[in-house]
Amino acid sequence: MARLELPGHDAVGLRADNPGMFTLTGTNTWIYGREPGWLIDPGPALPAHLDAISEELDERGGLGAVLLTHDHADHAEGVAEIVRRFSPVPLAAARGNVQALLRDGDWCGPLEAVATPGHAPDHLTYVADGIAFTGDAVLGEGSVFVAGQLGEYLDGLRRLRGLGLSLIAPGHGPVVSAPDEKLSEYIAHRLAREQALVTALAEGKRTIQDLLDAVWADAPVALRPAAAVTLEAHLEKLSEEGRLPEGVERGGGSAEPPPAV
Repeated sequence: MARLELPGHDAVGLRADNPGMFTLTGTNTWIYGREPGWLIDPGPALPAHLDAISEELDERGGLGAVLLTHDHADHAEGVAEIVRRFSPVPLAAARGNVQALLRDGDWCGPLEAVATPGHAPDHLTYVADGIAFTGDAVLGEGSVFVAGQLGEYLDGLRRLRGLGLSLIAPGHGPVVSAPDEKLSEYIAHRLAREQALVTALAEGKRTIQDLLDAVWADAPVALRPAAAVTLEAHLEKLSEEGRLPEGVERGGGSAEPPPAV
């Protein structure tokens, strides 16, 4: 069980033992503040992970609320057990059977919600004390697949970049100590993919396979389905902007898994 410290801030991360292609070294669960603590993304329902969360919350004087960045299982599967252990405690998220339904600009305790849809339509980032708890909107390393709402996703990244953040506490990977640099990197990466896609379309490429070969040639075979989902998000953005040529094959797939709550 890895423990992630945020120097100068009263927050801690607990990394679940669920490494994988999309989870990297595991899902990061974050606890902010004390008397009470505020829990962001309980993560998978692994007993050792949930016990570590409970022990940390007990030391911090209890639990104020459970907040979800989004309801994918690797972030939300542990909700039911944590809520049971600390009942009554509210669950806050952008959708689902929750006690606090959050929208952009809403607050839950000391944390402000910033809408960052894209990886998931319900995705929120939580900001407090110069820290952005970004879930899967921004990872500690590498990029993330975008399942839709690409324009809104880029807008969310730009808004985060304008907040003067001191740290990014991501849902996977290490803490980011240079937030503006990371956010600029993410924005530039998406725009570079878009430009490469526009070029491929101008060259007459129209099938999903040809577009993936042209724009995502660097994607490992195992990540090709995720690349196809991101391709569809880019095509949808171009369509909304009136920049998509006729005859382009669509329907590269969906990476939106069923919610865990």
